[in-house]
Amino acid sequence: MDTGRVVIAEILRPRGNRGELLARSQTDVPGRFENLRTARARLRNGTDVPVEFTHVWPHKENWVLKLAGVDSISAAEQFRGADLWVPFGERARLPEGEFFQTDLIGCAVVDRNRGKQLGRLDAWQQYGGPPLMELSMNGKQVLIPFVSAMCNVDLEARAITVDLPEGLLDL
Repeated sequence: MDTGRVVIAEILRPRGNRGELLARSQTDVPGRFENLRTARARLRNGTDVPVEFTHVWPHKENWVLKLAGVDSISAAEQFRGADLWVPFGERARLPEGEFFQTDLIGCAVVDRNRGKQLGRLDAWQQYGGPPLMELSMNGKQVLIPFVSAMCNVDLEARAITVDLPEGLLDL
């Protein structure tokens, strides 16, 4: 994982004939694109280039981006497949009690009732409901729903205390 940058969108392809780009958001922070003025694009060849936005608007489930100095389909083509990113220090601020999933990876997951560490958060899985914390426990993969009613995060201690319903670990 590249901790120096935060990818906020994947540029899919040029759109239209004036150099606009169609992008898929990689962030769920409200207002992130409407307030974005500058970022960087990591092109397919691995180079990073600074970009400045002159106009941004939603289009169906994606976003249309208009970059300064990109005024034709051929100029926009270099951005096909690029990652749009900002430095880690410029990532959006979350409301109190919300966390970036990447910040929680590696946290100890502790069973409140047993007072015992179950494992460390390895990854996330999402299937349309609440996100599921993935951890290894006794050599097997365990999924625990990340919901405020049963999870308490202490980011400074790098720990997530869970109050598990009876039988959840037996599934």
